[in-house]
Amino acid sequence: MAGHSKWANIKHKKGAADAKRGKIFTRLIKEITVAARMGGGDPDGNPRLRSAIAAAKQENMPKDNIARAIKKGTGELEGEVYDEILYEGYGPGGVAVLVECMTDNRNRTVADIRHYFSKSNGNLGESGCVAWMFDKKGLILVDKSVMGEDELMDVALDAGAEDVVEEDEQFQVLTTPEDFDAVREAMESAGVAMVSSEVSMIPKNTVDVTEENVAKSLMKLLDNLEDHDDVQNVHANFDIDDALMEKLS
Repeated sequence: MAGHSKWANIKHKKGAADAKRGKIFTRLIKEITVAARMGGGDPDGNPRLRSAIAAAKQENMPKDNIARAIKKGTGELEGEVYDEILYEGYGPGGVAVLVECMTDNRNRTVADIRHYFSKSNGNLGESGCVAWMFDKKGLILVDKSVMGEDELMDVALDAGAEDVVEEDEQFQVLTTPEDFDAVREAMESAGVAMVSSEVSMIPKNTVDVTEENVAKSLMKLLDNLEDHDDVQNVHANFDIDDALMEKLS
């Protein structure tokens, strides 16, 4: 797929290095709660909840935490009510950025997100200004050390995946949102260890970031967004040369 981005790989490496377990759990609990509220507490009849539970298990979240999050979503336990909001804007270098949020205070969240964009010489835009540059896809990351490309393609494509893309030390398995669960389950059954699996927004094309100062500002913006408690996910359509990424590390 032409627009695959390094950001999916970069942020998972950073997340592993930073070991932000509490932050990861908070995001997953919000997603489970909202999924249960919108589609019910039975994962068999709620694909979004089923995916959220699978992601939680992948991060070794205790079963009790998952069960409580579901009960908060269905109203069996008291809990916060979160609104889902998608913010769109342009970061340094004209990079398109999508920010998925879940918040109990819209005013606080939008003020923080706008501040991050402004501080990094970007700007928060209107709804729809950059979303058209992305496609909603299932995205599964697999380390190259796990298996070779041909073997992975046999498993993934037979299960209904659209493509397998090589990116740095990982393979990206891309699916339609509808086929995501089936492909992930087939890969699990085949014993394929996955770095991460989620339905994500994949850029149709990417912007090459070649200037060090622009790259620094962009990574600072993305880091600030990722660290915000109300942000669930960040998507961006950029590519950075490996040598430049090494300088930024």
